[in-house]
Amino acid sequence: MKSINYIILLTLITYVGCKIQLAKNEPQHILTGAEQIEKYVPLLKDKKVAVVANHTTNINGSHLVDSLLSLGVNIEKIFSPEHGFRGTADAGEHVKNYIDKKTGLPVISLYGSSKKPNLSDLDYIDVVVFDLQDVGVRFYTYISTMHYVMEACAEKNVELLILDRPNPNGFYVDGPILDTTFSSFVGMHPVPIVHGMTIAEYAQMINGEGWLKDALQCKLSIVSCANYAHDSLYQLSVNPSPNLQNMLSVYLYPSLGFFEGTSLSVGRGTNFPFQVFGGPDLQNVEFTFTPRSIDGASKYPKHENKTCYGVDLRDIDTKQLILNRRINLEWLLFGYKNVSNKENFFNSFFYNIAGNKTLKDQIIEGKTAEEIRESWHSDLNEFKSIRKKYLIYKDFQ
Repeated sequence: MKSINYIILLTLITYVGCKIQLAKNEPQHILTGAEQIEKYVPLLKDKKVAVVANHTTNINGSHLVDSLLSLGVNIEKIFSPEHGFRGTADAGEHVKNYIDKKTGLPVISLYGSSKKPNLSDLDYIDVVVFDLQDVGVRFYTYISTMHYVMEACAEKNVELLILDRPNPNGFYVDGPILDTTFSSFVGMHPVPIVHGMTIAEYAQMINGEGWLKDALQCKLSIVSCANYAHDSLYQLSVNPSPNLQNMLSVYLYPSLGFFEGTSLSVGRGTNFPFQVFGGPDLQNVEFTFTPRSIDGASKYPKHENKTCYGVDLRDIDTKQLILNRRINLEWLLFGYKNVSNKENFFNSFFYNIAGNKTLKDQIIEGKTAEEIRESWHSDLNEFKSIRKKYLIYKDFQ
């Protein structure tokens, strides 16, 4: 008898979806905005600068802040998002303000007592530089941080300079559109789970669609990526956060993120987060894992020190995930069908992750993945039309 893991992998491999045309020729080397120093350092000369940064804010292994300081740029302070300036804080862990030991600069947390810069934080600041590696998923909070930074800059009439980076999930658009009734820091705007935009394109959409408070407009400057297009398959050189540890987890994240709003674990507290799912009451599976508390990655993970029965996705070929170009709902449907305690499967966070109440109802009603996907069709088409207005790079086919 075939194992359930094999069956689920087979489901993925035979999953019918749009296909991405892989480039026949070796693409030119992609340059991030930050790597093109000659385009923006002259704009920062003789200005007082703040930088929104974390561990991904680097140029070929050198932190952008260190590079700018060495070039004589006057950096006054650092703003840091979820996971902190050095990228070691757990998901959801509040981070306090502190002084960075290496640079002596004040680090103001945008994931602590406040998620928006205080207007006084921008006193005497001429320009804010924003450089974070996003992963192109609505519930990944860096775009929410950007929203609040844009809003504060607009209120203080301070320029925001975005050093753009490629979106590793930028080759497709998929998922339900957020119903703003369920707006939260893990989803603030009416976009699908996978929006297919770089962070600079997304910033242009925030401005263009009037999503800032009182329809404020942020003064934006952008250093775009060189040699990037939306069908480029960009390999991250730095893990974007502690629990996205390789490209497989980045590609699986849009599909497995749903489980954060359920009773099942996605492997936080293991060496393979966002590459498995399971729980103590998941049935008809053979694989097991036990979450442990891990400093700097997963403190007090779901089902800590309990044996979880689940599905191991580590053998999936990332090329197949790329070719499918869609969120996989089969894993979520499988999880609900095979837990013994269905009444406690969903928690209140699921509405924020899904962005609506409908998906939970559809799953309980026994809708198929294709029936659920069909309910997204009209809204997705409308979003894609809006999205086109803000694209900087050639779109996928």
